[in-house]
Amino acid sequence: MADTDKRYARHLFGKMVVSKTGKRFGEVGNLIFEEKTGELLHLVLRNPTSFTESLDLERDEIGNILIPHGAIMAIGDFVVIAEEEIL
Repeated sequence: MADTDKRYARHLFGKMVVSKTGKRFGEVGNLIFEEKTGELLHLVLRNPTSFTESLDLERDEIGNILIPHGAIMAIGDFVVIAEEEIL
């Protein structure tokens, strides 16, 4: 990965998470990493939309909605996810 492709985690916080079709899911509230490898495992949603709340998505032990790393398609002004990867 080139240095220009690297992203600092702090730049992800607060970004809107949307599907590739434009559906809003909420904002990035936190990140979950594999402790030993540093691999990103999940995005934790903050302020999930009512659409997102109605879905049967994976949640952490306190009920926060989790978006798996494998669903992330792009990161820019928004975090774009593949909806079919999480449903």
